[in-house]
Amino acid sequence: MDSYKIIGLMSGTSLDGLDIAYCRFVFDGHWSFEIVAAETVSYNEVLKKSLSELSRGSALDLAKSNIDFGRYCGEKVADFVKREKLEVDFIASHGHTVFHQPAAGYTCQIGDGAALSVAAGIPVVCDFRSTDVALHGQGAPLVPIGDQLLFHDYDYCLNLGGIANISFDRDGVRLAFDLSVCNILFNHLANKMGLDYDKDGEIAASGKVHSELLEKLDSEKYYAKAFPKSLGREDVDIILQKYFTLNSDSLSIEDMMATAVEHVARQIGKYAESGKMLLTGGGAFNSHLVSRIQKYSAAKLVIPDSILVNYKEALIFAFLGLRRWRSEANSLRSVTGAMRDSVGGAIYIA
Repeated sequence: MDSYKIIGLMSGTSLDGLDIAYCRFVFDGHWSFEIVAAETVSYNEVLKKSLSELSRGSALDLAKSNIDFGRYCGEKVADFVKREKLEVDFIASHGHTVFHQPAAGYTCQIGDGAALSVAAGIPVVCDFRSTDVALHGQGAPLVPIGDQLLFHDYDYCLNLGGIANISFDRDGVRLAFDLSVCNILFNHLANKMGLDYDKDGEIAASGKVHSELLEKLDSEKYYAKAFPKSLGREDVDIILQKYFTLNSDSLSIEDMMATAVEHVARQIGKYAESGKMLLTGGGAFNSHLVSRIQKYSAAKLVIPDSILVNYKEALIFAFLGLRRWRSEANSLRSVTGAMRDSVGGAIYIA
């Protein structure tokens, strides 16, 4: 029986903060897991602004931020480990995505592994996407192999994060892709009202769906693309600028939010037709969004305990790091379109 104690780190596109999850994995013919301890370190406004603007910065900004963010992550992990009195085999860090353009052959997640490992005093596995992109894959999503091996009781795994993505088996093959923009858009609109997010979907519920805007969103060219496909932050920024820039002729924020939620729910409903679907990510707490998803999908929606809702991605990146540590495939060609399955990730032992 093999047992591992791993910290998974996740910094999502919605800029909520750094998710830290201390996970225990056991292999005894099949994999089992437990999230033993977890926390989210919220980003202050300076760091949020820096991360959100980095894609438009200079090469020097990018190089410096890569080291600084790696050190920041390492320091936060060191504090967490000391406070919780943990024994850790290694850290698996997703980093924070600045660029993701697989068609052009590149992806960039900052959070230098060497700086992180030195600051934490623990080995690090990071840079999970580059190998798949080098093999002409999308480099995303990577979570599906974790869905397949850890959550096989569900027909679908839906993550309602900054970007909504879904994972499922079809004809014995794992498929997954980014469905649509999600919490990045909702938070963007809530910010215009001085709020961090739309609690329980109250803003959306108070608005009216605008049919013309909904039709334009549903007609975005991304939805006509064949699998595999993924959305980058740059793609999301274009959508925000194209449809959700406020001016004197704009719809109300309430109506924009209602329309955005309807759009996301419709995209999800196209694929989750029946069976049992696991919902995780911050959007699982948005009761209005969940109710609209249920309108368009006949699947049974299952929302687990709040720890799993909040930390499933950090858990699965810990698992991806484990598979890298064991030299086992952690990226599936059926999902990303790469030339083959691959073992992605760089290891730093400071």
